[in-house]
Amino acid sequence: MSGYDDRDGKIWMDGKLIDWRDANVHILTHALHYASSVFEGERCYDGKIFLSRKHSERLLKSGELIDMEIPWTVDQIEEAKRAVLDANGLTNAYVRVVAFRGAGEDMGVASAKNPVRMAVAAWEWGNYYGDAKMKGAKLDIAKWKRPSPETIPTAAKAAGLYMICTISKHAAEAKGCSDAMFMDYRGYVAEATGANIFFVKDGEVHTPLPDAILNGLTRQTVIKMLKEKGVTVHERYIMPEELADFEQCWLTGSAAEVTPVGQIGEYMFEVGALTRDISESYERLVRA
Repeated sequence: MSGYDDRDGKIWMDGKLIDWRDANVHILTHALHYASSVFEGERCYDGKIFLSRKHSERLLKSGELIDMEIPWTVDQIEEAKRAVLDANGLTNAYVRVVAFRGAGEDMGVASAKNPVRMAVAAWEWGNYYGDAKMKGAKLDIAKWKRPSPETIPTAAKAAGLYMICTISKHAAEAKGCSDAMFMDYRGYVAEATGANIFFVKDGEVHTPLPDAILNGLTRQTVIKMLKEKGVTVHERYIMPEELADFEQCWLTGSAAEVTPVGQIGEYMFEVGALTRDISESYERLVRA
């Protein structure tokens, strides 16, 4: 397959559809140097983007949190996503919306004079973790920690927050793992590099409080599903040593969907009945 910069198709950029290969920015784009960028990753199932408006609303909120007002409304973002899917003839796809500070009068840390730009692209994309859907993903434990909300706006889906994710995922893949799990700045279990995490013990579910991590839309959806099924869900601080006591584990995210986990470091988990049930229920929900 060719690189993501060399494909046929259309990308929406700053209000219009352009050829995929022409969707470029200047080398002095502020976001490239200072991470002044926010984004959303979404999945389209059978022609419908799951939780589309919620993603668009979160994009605008992320922009606010990093002091970058995005000059498009939720309705305009929704129209742009639909235009991209239609122009590329896609009904099942991954959709990436990104807003960023472009090149302009400023080229230092401050960038208030630079335009805020936005682009929408979509492409076909299978399982984020490959065959882990069946046998369970293998996770490394990252050496980096998720930062304090006093350090960076952790509620924003912002590019800068993913720097340690890239480092940690590279380290994990070098060890034969699919991903890495972070602790947070206090030492509690936090999340994977691009997904929230859930554990099962004695038929009840435990998941980290999202006070220093992104409260994922898929996470919220799965918690609601579990409660509707009568499953007790504990949103709480989880200590690393508790991993030895959990029986099952899964990850959630728009890209990851619901992916079972078979191993984290030295700890092993079964791909059990509840994990399979919630994965299958999610698959049905997104196509409903």
